Amino acid sequence: MMEQTIVYQVGYLSGFYEGILRFQSLAYLLAAVLFVLALAGLSKQKTARRGNILGVIGMACALVATIVVTVFWTEQAAATTVGLMVGAIAIGAAIGVWRAVKVKMTGMPELVAMLHSFVGAAAVLVGFNSFLAEPGAPGAENAFHMGEVGLAVFIGAVTLTGSVVAYLKLAAKISGRPLMLPGRNAINAVMVLACLILIGCLVTSRGVEGGLVPLIILTVISLVLGVHLVLAIGGGDMPVVVSMLNSYSGWAAAMAGFTLGNDLLIITGALVGSSGAYLSYIMCQGMNRSFISVILGGFGAEAPKAASGSGEAAVMGDYTEVTPEDVAEALKNSKRVIITPGYGMAVAQAQFPVAELTRRLQDAGVDVAFAVHPVAGRMPGHMNVLLAEAKVPYDSVLDMDDVNDDFADVDTVLVIGANDTVNPSAETEPDSPIAGMPVLRVWDANHVIVFKRSMGNAGYAGVQNPLFFNENTDMLLGDAKQSVDAIVAAL
Repeated sequence: MMEQTIVYQVGYLSGFYEGILRFQSLAYLLAAVLFVLALAGLSKQKTARRGNILGVIGMACALVATIVVTVFWTEQAAATTVGLMVGAIAIGAAIGVWRAVKVKMTGMPELVAMLHSFVGAAAVLVGFNSFLAEPGAPGAENAFHMGEVGLAVFIGAVTLTGSVVAYLKLAAKISGRPLMLPGRNAINAVMVLACLILIGCLVTSRGVEGGLVPLIILTVISLVLGVHLVLAIGGGDMPVVVSMLNSYSGWAAAMAGFTLGNDLLIITGALVGSSGAYLSYIMCQGMNRSFISVILGGFGAEAPKAASGSGEAAVMGDYTEVTPEDVAEALKNSKRVIITPGYGMAVAQAQFPVAELTRRLQDAGVDVAFAVHPVAGRMPGHMNVLLAEAKVPYDSVLDMDDVNDDFADVDTVLVIGANDTVNPSAETEPDSPIAGMPVLRVWDANHVIVFKRSMGNAGYAGVQNPLFFNENTDMLLGDAKQSVDAIVAAL
């Protein structure tokens, strides 16, 4: 009788745990599908909100499944496990909500860069934990596991320090100028080769004593490599760097998934890594930059041409200054208006009065559209998010390729806080630091009005803009938000 009871209990527990694992597999599968649908939604402005919601639901499914499985499979008391997880989630949620409420839209690029560093740090910690839990031992299976650990630490460490440097550059805590060390490409190549050799040593190691030294050296070199890779990239290319670090963080997460044997983490990391790499490629095309050069820390790139790194630019000639009332009169007499936003609009938080100005003009029968450069702002989609926040209709927001040939038919162009993305030097001056970068050809319009805080402040690339001194260009100097509010009042 007792034997039957034991058999029954064993069978019951076996079936119960099998059911838990099936629940986890189904939840992970659902989450993976939702993540794919989220990426598809994020590819267009109209569906971006839905894509975000699907991504949140997918992450919730994955989190619930992970918690359930952890509680039932842990060797310690379930109450202790739940308490630890709830505490960790509460701390993370408190920090996340605090930062989300406090950060301004102008601070989003550096916040995103810093978040990427957390993913890299997590991959490094997971790698070390997995190594200490299952150190090298004879057998091909364990050798493969050590290879996973090495790659996770390598990619994670590069992502960690590279993201920190990107944050410091975007936050203007260090210079945005590229660090061009002599033989920098050879230095990077040597460090990468050393990391690969150390991963090989880790694969063939036996026990903690044999593998710990190569793993620590690998971590240190990878951390240095991450710093040098991003330091060698100029501030003007930082939007691409942020996107590329997003890709790195995805691959780091995927390698952590291999190390942990977590299929969903592998899928999610691969999705983030591949989509981030493709976005970076698109942005490099939009900036006429070499994709390989950017992701490899300026590999093969020439030394940067002379530019004012201080952000101050000399006045190049005479310019015409106008008042908000003058701008309002010009807009009243226009049939077609294009607004070109830039980082200055984000700094001034002028998107809301700009949206109000757009509605006023459209109600008056004026055709109004927005022309957004692929790298306007400090991160991919920066301007699109600001305009969506201000309830600007998606159909009114056009990409550079869709509008660049139409400026000749435009009566008035309002350049609000943009500089490098509307600088004709990119097409006319081969020695310019932004030479070859595709720009919005606003100068082809009948009348250009540039909103700028002051004439002495250069753009992010530190280059003065000859557009400001054209005969068909007028300057409206001052805070962009106050200027647009004054125009709306005059209308």
